[in-house]
Amino acid sequence: MSTTPKIRRPTSPTTMQSPRVSARPPLDHSSVRAYLGSLWARFSSIWTRRFVYSLIAGQVVSLCITCTNVTTTELVARNWSLPTTQTFFLYFALFVIYTPYTIYRYGFVGWLKMIYKDGWKYFILAAADVEGNFLVVKAYEYTTLLSCMLLDAWAIPVCLLFSWIYMRPKYHWTQLLGVFVCVAGLGLLVASDEITDKDWPALSRAKGDIFMLVGASLYGFTNATEEFFVRRSPLYEVVGQLGMWGVLINGIQAAALEHKDMTTASWNGATIGLLVAYTAAMLILYTVAPVLYRMASSAYYNLSLLSSDFYGLLFGLFLYHYKVYWLYFPAFVIVISGLVIYFWHATPEEQGKIDPRAPAYVHQREGPNVIAGQV
Repeated sequence: MSTTPKIRRPTSPTTMQSPRVSARPPLDHSSVRAYLGSLWARFSSIWTRRFVYSLIAGQVVSLCITCTNVTTTELVARNWSLPTTQTFFLYFALFVIYTPYTIYRYGFVGWLKMIYKDGWKYFILAAADVEGNFLVVKAYEYTTLLSCMLLDAWAIPVCLLFSWIYMRPKYHWTQLLGVFVCVAGLGLLVASDEITDKDWPALSRAKGDIFMLVGASLYGFTNATEEFFVRRSPLYEVVGQLGMWGVLINGIQAAALEHKDMTTASWNGATIGLLVAYTAAMLILYTVAPVLYRMASSAYYNLSLLSSDFYGLLFGLFLYHYKVYWLYFPAFVIVISGLVIYFWHATPEEQGKIDPRAPAYVHQREGPNVIAGQV
């Protein structure tokens, strides 16, 4: 794999964004009164427009994850269990929405040049994303719910590692503390599910745990890699290529593994409606996620997803008549607190430069200079 950086077409100064390092107000330890005042000033400085948008976007993707879990559960209950085929519709939607706009901006010849020169990296991204989705869904068939919830958090350190490899961010100890606090909130959610007996017996725990670990590792890799791409390339190029290669990889895999099950699965109005809901939720997630990568980081995205089990409880109250257990509420507060602590010292702007440019070999059609995620 070549490590030579791609040359991008220079843009006007209005489309450039240097890292805006805005240090937090220092803490004053000269007296108790001064310390409390500086503590409040530090806390107030966190709540910038960019951070608030990042916090909201993180909960939107967390809610989308919950919707996909609920719709998948309902599909399985209706004798419709085709994990690869199910995700095919997502990649197809990404392809038909973002690729025509990419062709409009680059021209058909420019789009083909982009595929020829840069398509390999998007193929790797799409392959990792497709297989990550497949392995995580398969893990739920073999291991327990609690194992899945705990092992899925492995995506966080993997994402931090690849983010450091790609962009060399300087993680402050308070960011690592924020990660720890979020994971502690996840621990309370897991404990709540154990106490309320929401777990199920494992068919093959070792096999399922391996599937989840590998799938979570692929998730962490794809999140960090996509962040690296969308900070340097137009969002429509990255997401459109993810959709195009995802359709090809996912379609071949579905035809190979699930062609027989497609004929025996229950295709009716209910399952089609659930597939539409699943695809819509995933489409929102895959559109908001790269914007969140730009506003905050892929690591922050993964931390935000830890609150999804709380939203699962809200769905479960109406659909499955779950009983409310008091630990869910402090767990949710702890996860949100961890998200705030993550940027207690560092700022979202310090996580990386946003400078998306079309490839130098493309004669790009003029368009608006608004960059999604630049707040």
